[in-house]
Amino acid sequence: MDTGTDQLLCDIDSSGVATITLNRPDKRNALSDQLSPAFRETLLVLERDPAVRCVIITGAGKAFCSGGDVSGMGGGATPASGPPPGIEESIRKLQQGQEGLTLRLFELSKPTIAALPGAAAGAGFSIALACDLRIAASSAFVATAFRTIGASGDYGGSWLLTQLIGTSRARDLYFTGRRVAAEEALALGIFNEVVPDDALQARARELATQIASGPPIALRFMKENLNRALSSDLRTSMALEADRMVRSMKTEDHRAAVKAFMAKEKPVFHGR
Repeated sequence: MDTGTDQLLCDIDSSGVATITLNRPDKRNALSDQLSPAFRETLLVLERDPAVRCVIITGAGKAFCSGGDVSGMGGGATPASGPPPGIEESIRKLQQGQEGLTLRLFELSKPTIAALPGAAAGAGFSIALACDLRIAASSAFVATAFRTIGASGDYGGSWLLTQLIGTSRARDLYFTGRRVAAEEALALGIFNEVVPDDALQARARELATQIASGPPIALRFMKENLNRALSSDLRTSMALEADRMVRSMKTEDHRAAVKAFMAKEKPVFHGR
């Protein structure tokens, strides 16, 4: 798939798995003015493509994503033309950027897997947290990292990390900015799985293929239920579950799955 830049690669295989690769290995896959817009647009394309059933996000080389490109921060860069943007304009631009990337990724109707070959830091850590599942190489680590550059954090990381590991542990990682190695991240619940470095991509694709073989409509409803559970009470969550359960049981996929179950066969889902 053409993303418009070689800084972002996207491949869709015959099993319905799309793999997005952040491709700036010389910059530890830091976000850029080319990579970030391409990433946002690619997510929109994959959302609309019925052939895509699961999405892997990974990084080229030995890093996942180091966040923003620090070389362009601190006011050192000279604007191409005109005065620098004011604070309110900068805030609006960042809000729009966040909504188009981590919020879009979090709300994507298809399951997502972050496959971390190495470091995920700053906004790169936030991107990994916005995915549904995280598989990491044994040499990978995560860090909020914002403290190191005198910044407070963005791209939803503080909310996503708090939801995942609780407020006390999230505050520890934000206030100290310390590196969290793969095994600790696994124990904290940040990673779902840690595998040897050379097994990462194969394991991520194996899991993605397994998920992609499932019922697309039901999986979309599951993700919606689970996302809603983060901010709703039990009564509201059960009401949504009832609605989505009945709707999923009206699909051709449900009827075919019941028939396959009774015949002790493996169901094939078509998203209808």
